[in-house]
Amino acid sequence: MSAPFSFTYGPRVTCGEGSARRVADMLPDGPVLFVTDRQIVSLGLAEPALEALRTSGRPVAVFDAVEADPSRATLEAVVAAGQDIAAAGVVGFGGGSPMDVAKLAAYLLGSGDDLDTVWGVGNARGTGLPLVLIPTTAGTGSEATPVSIITLPGDEKRGVSSPALVAGNAVLDPALTLGLPSAVTAATGMDAMVHAIEAYTSRHLKNPLSDMLAREALTLLAGNLLTACTEPANIAAREAMLLGAHLAGVAFANAPVAGVHALAYPLGGRFHVPHGLSNVLMLPHVLAFNMSAALPLYAQLGPLVDPGLAGLGEQAQAQGLLEALRRMAETAGMPSRLAEVGVSRADLDRLAADAMLQERLLRNNPRPITLDDARQLYEAAL
Repeated sequence: MSAPFSFTYGPRVTCGEGSARRVADMLPDGPVLFVTDRQIVSLGLAEPALEALRTSGRPVAVFDAVEADPSRATLEAVVAAGQDIAAAGVVGFGGGSPMDVAKLAAYLLGSGDDLDTVWGVGNARGTGLPLVLIPTTAGTGSEATPVSIITLPGDEKRGVSSPALVAGNAVLDPALTLGLPSAVTAATGMDAMVHAIEAYTSRHLKNPLSDMLAREALTLLAGNLLTACTEPANIAAREAMLLGAHLAGVAFANAPVAGVHALAYPLGGRFHVPHGLSNVLMLPHVLAFNMSAALPLYAQLGPLVDPGLAGLGEQAQAQGLLEALRRMAETAGMPSRLAEVGVSRADLDRLAADAMLQERLLRNNPRPITLDDARQLYEAAL
């Protein structure tokens, strides 16, 4: 019998090719704030959803200046844009950055709360504006989660985590991911795999429902990632990746991520390494560090990533998980060393100190990570 737990399922999901065109049906009448980034707009990916909103007669204000690792200034500009049009609903369209900004902006617009009163876990208790999230990458799972991460001056990443941030609707349209470069497909897909692995091994709030979703997510992601990289127009593989990323998002929204993410965040903040790649760079080292505490759980996940591990002993299955993940990243052409993204030995102390600020994540790791441990893990990844 499992320990007592609670579980939040997340947004209503609409999945299928072309489903972004149904966005107008998910929002109330009135002006819509559409939050995205310039690359998404330049690629034309947003046009079907924008056309659907405009055809419905709603005024639409497009904010397309969201950057990677979005700043507080960007968030405040989005809130101001929503206030200017008296927005009745918000759409977040793109990768994790536009969706994170849209989530927190929709909350602040609807609740009227001051941002500095809601940082942390459970402090946002008001009601946000109706929100639809439409991912264009299969990775962050941001459309499923109650978390928004913002980069403050000094490159500190700070989060708001609250059920009040969960979107009313998430739209999984694989057609939006067809143009993704292989490198982005690989990095975001492996980010989603990290979500599933860390949810499954989380020291706090691990539960049977998250476990079930994490296993299914890992099966979908591992079984389709390389196909999505080598056959970028394969709609079935793209849809499986989106669904896997979403299920992993629901899993880690309830059983939170841990050490891999804690050590990845400083790489994004200090060196602007894309979040998915940051996770991939730290993944094998943190998993190896955790092995003494999480071996049975890693063994259960091993055959989901590499079916050839089925029937082997527990030690072989757990070690096989690490090797399968390394192989997958290498086959997808991803960097494997921190030195390849501009990190030097002189940066390790600062990175380790930054990682220690991620207490919200570190407490979930199967094995405690000290400042010395963090430095050694960065050194191993160098």
